[in-house]
Amino acid sequence: RWMGAFGNSNTGAAWLSSARVTKEEAGYKLGKVSRVWVGLKGIPYCSTHDGRTFRYPHPDIAINDTIRFDLKTKKILDFVKFETGNLVMVSGGRNCGRIGVIVSKEKHPGTYDIVHIRDSAGQT
Repeated sequence: RWMGAFGNSNTGAAWLSSARVTKEEAGYKLGKVSRVWVGLKGIPYCSTHDGRTFRYPHPDIAINDTIRFDLKTKKILDFVKFETGNLVMVSGGRNCGRIGVIVSKEKHPGTYDIVHIRDSAGQT
């Protein structure tokens, strides 16, 4: 099975990439955690960017973490914390598509938080 990806580079040029997706990769999906809460009768929940809700997530899962879940069993397989030192890819804005390591995070209550990354060229 082939999957194509279309995107834009930092210079504005468009690119098209096709990659082979294995059966194992087709069986799971990544999701960004958008909300974590405790529901009725003390049951913990977490929901992702695409509206999926999971009961009894791992206690260490927090907002902005990335989870990997199985599409058949609807269970969380693994998760990656959104913390300093992890590899990230910018998904929106002027730096869309840039890949780098999180250097620091600035918290601005009541507005957007700013995350500083350093890419392979050493630019922040």
